[in-house]
Amino acid sequence: MKENKITIKLNNVGKKYINDINVLNDINLTINSGDFVSIIGPSGCGKSTLLNIIAGLDTPSTGSVSHNEKTINKLSDNELAKYRAHNIGFVFQFFNLLPSLTLWENIGLPLEIINSKEDKHKLISTALQNVGMENFANYFPQELSGGQMQRIAIARALIHRPQIIIADEPTGNLDSQNGKNILELLIKANQELKSTLILVTHDNSVASYSKTIIRIKDGQILGQN
Repeated sequence: MKENKITIKLNNVGKKYINDINVLNDINLTINSGDFVSIIGPSGCGKSTLLNIIAGLDTPSTGSVSHNEKTINKLSDNELAKYRAHNIGFVFQFFNLLPSLTLWENIGLPLEIINSKEDKHKLISTALQNVGMENFANYFPQELSGGQMQRIAIARALIHRPQIIIADEPTGNLDSQNGKNILELLIKANQELKSTLILVTHDNSVASYSKTIIRIKDGQILGQN
């Protein structure tokens, strides 16, 4: 477990695209280390843009984003890529598994990117066991169901024990039972790894699992509870 815990702060963050449409307006937000936060709102409200800015996948037009007082939107592309690789695990709605790689190879990718010196075989084996997919190591993504692919995506996101887990509509393509199973895996990671879990959803029933719900509409935070 990494010792330095990350507190995320957004100060007066705005996002405007080249068509002059404001996607985000004056966002001020603090997410403490170890929190489980859901960002909820209707389609097109700016919640995925907000998530991408928090994760360092996108940059704000105005304002600043800091992780433990490190202003990540001021980092160079190389510095930011390195920072994300070491500190953030991503879970996407459409899984984003590489079809030409086995599940074993997909899960191990983050370890290769950060050039981990740990026992990769042990880490990947444990990751597969943790998501109940230990018998599927040599399968390819196209041989799996949606729920199984999302389990592998979670195993890949957690393999390097990230301080922040970013999940963008992780249950959006799943039936209710598989969606519940995926949420349970993410909650377990939040509790056991003490990782900060930030999840975007449009579903109130999904958001209800989180400790904090941030409601967003038309690029602005309406409330937090």
